[in-house]
Amino acid sequence: MNLFRKESLSRYMKTDGQMPKTMNAKDLMAMGIGAVIGSGIFILPGTVAANDAGPGVSLSFLAAAIVCGLAGMCYAEFSSAIPVAGSAYSYGNIIYGEFIGWIMGWALVLEYLLAVACVSTGWAAYFNSLLASCGINIPRALAGPFDPAKGTYINLTAILSVLLITWLLSYGMHESVRVNNIAIIIKLLIIVAFIIIGVFFVKRANYHPFLPYGAHGAFKGATTVFFAFLGFDCISSSAAEVKNPQKTMPIGIIGTLLIATVLYMGVSIVLTGMVNYKHLDVANPVAFALQSVHQGWLASLLSIGALIGMATCMFTAIYASSRLIYSLSRDGLLPTSLRQLDKKSHTPKIALWAVAILIAVMGGFVSLDSLTNLVNIGTLLAFTMVSFGIIPLRKREDILNDGGFKVPLYPVLPLLSGFACLFMMSFLSKETWIGAGIWFAIGMVLYFGYGYRHSNINDMTPTQG
Repeated sequence: MNLFRKESLSRYMKTDGQMPKTMNAKDLMAMGIGAVIGSGIFILPGTVAANDAGPGVSLSFLAAAIVCGLAGMCYAEFSSAIPVAGSAYSYGNIIYGEFIGWIMGWALVLEYLLAVACVSTGWAAYFNSLLASCGINIPRALAGPFDPAKGTYINLTAILSVLLITWLLSYGMHESVRVNNIAIIIKLLIIVAFIIIGVFFVKRANYHPFLPYGAHGAFKGATTVFFAFLGFDCISSSAAEVKNPQKTMPIGIIGTLLIATVLYMGVSIVLTGMVNYKHLDVANPVAFALQSVHQGWLASLLSIGALIGMATCMFTAIYASSRLIYSLSRDGLLPTSLRQLDKKSHTPKIALWAVAILIAVMGGFVSLDSLTNLVNIGTLLAFTMVSFGIIPLRKREDILNDGGFKVPLYPVLPLLSGFACLFMMSFLSKETWIGAGIWFAIGMVLYFGYGYRHSNINDMTPTQG
């Protein structure tokens, strides 16, 4: 048994070459911003300021952005050198070998599926509350996960939100990206409107003391808001459908992180200037701040921005998860039907709808409150392996990246990125590690029970690297 047999880049390029290349750098940044900036931008700056960092929460976002930026540069180099579908899974399969690639892919499956399911329930709660404010009430039995003791049996709104976005994606990336781009513009306009209008209500006294909990508080806040930046890795899943990926992918990934950092810091600075940080530990601190300065009309707009923000998060993550499942099937590790491309759109529709049904069931019937931290461990594991993977990538003579993006200060920055991600993982709870252990145990059963025997890699072919 050879667990470290490696896939060839040439086969991936040939297989994924059937996908139409329709996306440019602008489309990628829209997808990335859609994934990274969700409803959290209206919540995290306030709650972290109140509990950890005070007005210095903007520095917390900056510190978190630097760590994510390191991992982002590693993703940018990989997507430039290996422009195929599958993101970290495909990178791991080529660089580390099939077994490690499977572990990375299984971690991403955990990240994407749970993330969308969790966001769908949040979107449903927000949408149902808006309907209630208009006098339309969803029956209790249809407004929550299966829990007969509480009178809830299915979260119908969550299911419908997932199916609607999947239906949009099924029309092909060109049409879907156009709608997503419009939604992103609306969301960004609402955020920028808050920053511009909020500046006029800033009081300098609210910035003193700037670090009431000291530097330790700001750093603790950074470990919390770090997870606000997660999702940019979804961009690398689209490499096979991008025009000129060597140039476009790095722009999309790094551009997303830069724009997200500016917006998060802008909201943080304005918010803590409008209201004293001690008063911001509320469910919706941005809306609270606007109400306190009698700008209720903009607070109402924020609810629209939150809904759009969560919808674009689901759009990107459903897309990325379908391409990941397609990639696993492409290599024979999952049933081959999942890799079939639709004759009209040339996209993996079977994988797309399989993912959608699974997410809809999770969001509609399962309580996900205790599982959300598993998203973080799946992401950080992938970040760690991608960061360290830059070193063996540079040693591969068969993978050329001439003219493409390369991480500067090699090998210092890739190593720093990997160790920073491991450091972040050390803050996760024991329950999270136990849950992850169960998930990866299931993955091992699938790999050794099905994947290894059905893999497309020929045992007799010499491995590379």
